Amino acid sequence: MGKTFRGVYHLLNDRLLHFAAGQERRSESERLDGLANPLLDAQFPAEVGKLREDIELIQGASGPFELAGFLAGRQSPVFFGSAINNFGVQEILEALLDWAPPPQERDGGERLVQPAEAAFSGFVFKIQANMDPKHRDRIAFFRVCSGRYTPGMKVRHIRLDREMKLANVLTFMANERLLMEDAVAGDIIGIHNHGNLHIGDCLSEGETLAFKGIPYFSPELFRVARLRDPLKSKQLQKGLQELGEEGAIQVFENLGSGALLLGAVGVLQFEVVAQRLQTEYKVDAIFESADIHTARWLTFPDDNTRRNFEREQLHRMAKDVDGNPVYLASTRYNLEVTSEKWPAVGFHSSREHGQLLA
Repeated sequence: MGKTFRGVYHLLNDRLLHFAAGQERRSESERLDGLANPLLDAQFPAEVGKLREDIELIQGASGPFELAGFLAGRQSPVFFGSAINNFGVQEILEALLDWAPPPQERDGGERLVQPAEAAFSGFVFKIQANMDPKHRDRIAFFRVCSGRYTPGMKVRHIRLDREMKLANVLTFMANERLLMEDAVAGDIIGIHNHGNLHIGDCLSEGETLAFKGIPYFSPELFRVARLRDPLKSKQLQKGLQELGEEGAIQVFENLGSGALLLGAVGVLQFEVVAQRLQTEYKVDAIFESADIHTARWLTFPDDNTRRNFEREQLHRMAKDVDGNPVYLASTRYNLEVTSEKWPAVGFHSSREHGQLLA
């Protein structure tokens, strides 16, 4: 068995050694290595057959581990374990030390940003609302790309073009929050967010940077949000706006009807959003199917083309959470016909978070 299954072997050996109820953990010298070990047949005659069958299935369903493929993002090693029971934890930590690359250079738009640079920079890649429901807090998870974070430092918010002070920055260890005193390239920090930070936002010590690689993809499923209680329209709009900023769902506003549309790549996203609206925002909403096949973000060569297109296609026009124009196609044929009729208009199936399309 290759190195890929090192964690599998160690884990299954540990589980076999713990098989008898109440049995104390055996020392490393008592570990049973290798599936062909005759002691397995002697000590676990009822279980070893299933064990070998499962390992054979794992081998057949995956390829040999290649470090180059892992570092290039083409392969992911799989470890089987249970953190709560401390099975396989040591193996995955050792693999992280052996295989994980150091912080890499990042495309900052105008240039490549090196991790060893002195100037601080990074970007928001996730926003989580209501991590503490009692305080209705929102945390922006920030990847440091260069420089060093120090408590109370001042940085420039590129999108808003204004100064921002980083105070009481957090790090998370399991379910505990700890104040971060120091962070360097490759670290993840949590910044208290009052609506100013969006996914894709860049912070730096002055330089105008725009880190790429956090895309929105065109949704495959659409729903129309309907309120059971019409008096809670403000709560619905706030909830959907915040969930849309998190990236939990894509939210579009139809320019013709004003209806709020939700876009997702899987049905589970709608169920998650419905539950969070109910528990976090006290909004009971119904999600009804929408007559939409797909969505495309639009770019126009000039304002005149945009006005003419919007006038003709008003009932199919929408805007996303960042105000970008979106075309809602009822069918694939409808999208093809419209794009052929308007060759100067760009129809895009993805865009970067925070990107404002011209």
